[in-house]
Amino acid sequence: MRIGIFGGDTAGRRTIAQVVADARQAEADGFASYALPQIFGLDAMAALAVVGHEVPRIELATGVVPIYTRHPLVMAQQALSVQDTSGGRFVLGIGLSHQVVVEGMLGMSFARPLHAMREYLAVLAPLLRGEAVDVAGETVTMRGALTRESVPPTPVLLAALAPGMLALAGREADGTMTWMTGPATIADYVVPTITAAAERAGRPAPRVAASLPICVTADPDAARSRAATEFQVYGFLPSYRAMLDREGAQTPGDVAIVGDEEAVAAALRRLAGAGVTDFVASIFGAPDERARTRELLRTFA
Repeated sequence: MRIGIFGGDTAGRRTIAQVVADARQAEADGFASYALPQIFGLDAMAALAVVGHEVPRIELATGVVPIYTRHPLVMAQQALSVQDTSGGRFVLGIGLSHQVVVEGMLGMSFARPLHAMREYLAVLAPLLRGEAVDVAGETVTMRGALTRESVPPTPVLLAALAPGMLALAGREADGTMTWMTGPATIADYVVPTITAAAERAGRPAPRVAASLPICVTADPDAARSRAATEFQVYGFLPSYRAMLDREGAQTPGDVAIVGDEEAVAAALRRLAGAGVTDFVASIFGAPDERARTRELLRTFA
């Protein structure tokens, strides 16, 4: 299982120069990947284009860019630009976002999200492979192709939690990204669902990139309580709430990976055994706890 760093805990408040420094340190520490979310601060792909030019080896990923904010042509152009500057190290993570954001903040329709994602991928995936597209759908239309040359195809990971979305990820994408999804749910539901869909479609085994809050600490109860507070919004968003319920978790703190080095290492091994190919660490806690967590993760990296 590859270990990556989620650089999104303060991405909304950092400059691009600070993001570059953070990614450079992740690379120096031996981590396999560095991921940024598309939230209400820096544009993730713009930032990663700079990172890709300045930091030479680590894999870069978005976790994730909502599809409703950009036409798939624009998404493909931006992704291939990052792929160019990074020398082929970019992985595009995309997702739906949430109804409260798409409808409440953006004033757009969130009706039939699975259908919208299916049509979106029908345009995006061929463009990323350098192929022409002729699609006239209900939600997306695109006729034409991009003229980028000598840029490697960009892998796509689809943030997928519902059964239909996981099946779509297995058929049409290179894997999935999960958040707030515990090990039992990953082992019994996520991995079997997406793997079966990929096999039926004749595709390679999918990547499963899982991200969870993680903290090496001498006080696990306090860490879980802190996680429940810091990440409480995810207990109310329907897609994450469904995953917490499936895991039997009351709050996000219940799926956070916390404990001493031995306990956290055991939790990471459990994720690997569940079929997770990439763990993207969302480190939280006090400064000394963050340092301990990072040091343990380095031993896995």
